[in-house]
Amino acid sequence: MKVSLVVSDLSGAGALRAFILAQVLIDLNCEVEVVGFKFGRELYAIPPANIPVYALPGKNYPGFLIDAQKILKKIDGDIIYAVKPKPTSFGLSLLKKIQSRRPVILDIDDLELSWFGQDEWKYRPSFKQLYRDIFKQNGQLKEPDHPLYVKWMESLIHRANAVTVHTEFLQQRFGGVYLPNGKDTKMFDPAKYNPELSRERYGLSAYRILMFPGAPRPHKGVEDVLMALEQLNEPDLKLAIVGGSPYDDYDDKLMQQWGRWIVKLPRFPVETMPEVVAAAHVVVVPQRETLTAVAQFPLKLTDGMAMAKPVLSTRVGDIPAILGGTGYLVEPSSPGQISQKIKWIFQNLTAANLQGMKARERCVKKYSIQAMAPILSELISGRLRLHLSR
Repeated sequence: MKVSLVVSDLSGAGALRAFILAQVLIDLNCEVEVVGFKFGRELYAIPPANIPVYALPGKNYPGFLIDAQKILKKIDGDIIYAVKPKPTSFGLSLLKKIQSRRPVILDIDDLELSWFGQDEWKYRPSFKQLYRDIFKQNGQLKEPDHPLYVKWMESLIHRANAVTVHTEFLQQRFGGVYLPNGKDTKMFDPAKYNPELSRERYGLSAYRILMFPGAPRPHKGVEDVLMALEQLNEPDLKLAIVGGSPYDDYDDKLMQQWGRWIVKLPRFPVETMPEVVAAAHVVVVPQRETLTAVAQFPLKLTDGMAMAKPVLSTRVGDIPAILGGTGYLVEPSSPGQISQKIKWIFQNLTAANLQGMKARERCVKKYSIQAMAPILSELISGRLRLHLSR
């Protein structure tokens, strides 16, 4: 069986979820291909070598319509798996369903309209503004994934043959099958790596390392950790940010204000990330209390859990349930609490590392590729089996 994963923007964070789903499907002996657009300069993440990716540069209308035809021809799986309810993924998948009568699964890994105000967002232009948005070269409605179109797509979610979601919050809002993010815990195995050698390789040997293995954005609370480090004022404490943000100049702003506390590391292929995370003393996931953050399953949690690291996070969304008592939690937007917890962890590092080992056990059991596989297998063999046999 072949599954075509259709991704709205391979230069955005949705690519990570697509690669995780692809790994699960490969584990189920499916052939997979990831297809989609790339609206940024490069892929958000470097995929595992066994996942083929077909990416076209993203364009606005009308150029998008020409490239959409190329993507439609490329979608040839027995099952179409759309990642995000956007025109560039779900919209094209529904068109392909009409053409080919292939079933469509929709994966929802974010509350897309939360970036624009969610239910409060309305598009009510004047006639003149509507004309500009449609016909001007930089008109808003020329963007293929403008929030108006995303809103339309959300009204068509019932057209999918099945829906998967990765948090309980999203399940309550959209229904569907709960399919939490998983980590390849065979690849992310701390027994394979020496933390001291990793720190030496990445130039971190002189420091006690807090690691944020992802793209910082305001709702992810990295500033709260940096404020905590400012309060502690201990020169050997550093925040290692891995990969940085492909979206804007937020990284540069962090460096300008808090550069003395930051070590920037580049992007790495997925296969290299276990060695990078091994260099951390603590993995920090300081999500803030925003609607966007509440809906998310931060992948950085499973980076730390799988590598048996002490995880310091916040009481936001599903995070307490995911950690299940195996991490360290503070209130969101609380640099003072973060600084106290950092101090406690390093004063009790042996106990914290034992807690990290419990976190790995929990990750293997509940948040691994192997834990995701039976959920997706049951969905395909159950709900979609009759459709596929027609």
